[in-house]
Amino acid sequence: MPRLVKSSEDTDAYGHELWDYFEKGEGFEIIERKDGYLDPSEVAPKLYFAPFEDWPVVEKKAIRYVRGRVLDVGCGAGRVGIYLQEKRNLEVTGIDISPLAVKVCKLRGLKKAMLLSFERIDFGRGSFDTVMMFGNNFGLFGSRVKAKRMLRRLSRMTSDEAVMICESLDPYKTDNPHHIRYQQQNRRRGRMSGQVRIRARYLRYIGRWFDYLLVSAREMGDIAVGTGWRLSRVIRSPEGPLYVGILNKDWG
Repeated sequence: MPRLVKSSEDTDAYGHELWDYFEKGEGFEIIERKDGYLDPSEVAPKLYFAPFEDWPVVEKKAIRYVRGRVLDVGCGAGRVGIYLQEKRNLEVTGIDISPLAVKVCKLRGLKKAMLLSFERIDFGRGSFDTVMMFGNNFGLFGSRVKAKRMLRRLSRMTSDEAVMICESLDPYKTDNPHHIRYQQQNRRRGRMSGQVRIRARYLRYIGRWFDYLLVSAREMGDIAVGTGWRLSRVIRSPEGPLYVGILNKDWG
């Protein structure tokens, strides 16, 4: 019997979640981890469309460091890019792997939204002055090895005074026994503690499995060493594990 291959529409669970919220103001988000753990979000997809006043405090503080030409990695519904475009009058390029997310961005007014995998970015030297990775999107690096490779590539594609603004969750700040057990299993397998294998689920749509990397601020700084970047500032949430790392070019 021939193997059934799902279409990209069937696997764009995240995109369908965004589209339904955009169209009808309703939807939900469930993240499934490879060990079977299910994590229904309490804030998504509403947060992906949130106006600036409803953003997390750490993001409101970190957005002040944005300047020049911006690359918004994993632009989702466009909340960050549209804010920077309309309120800061900045030139923003948003990229996302979800066709429906890109469609939502364009319909909401983001002038430049591209269907492009993060792994395949290949812009010219000095193309951007800021790289945005809000929404815990430092996780898109996936692993330590891939993060170092992509950070070097981003260094080449950004100006000499460029800044990266990277949000993550410190995986060690948890008392959930399921998370702690998963981290222990990761370390035994030679993976980073916060390297999770996940996929999105929404209605009948099931996304593809991918690695997502949650790191402590110290780990973020260690990963940056030797890539052309250095972690220069950490903006921590007043409560919980959320934080934003500010990375600047490292000429040492």
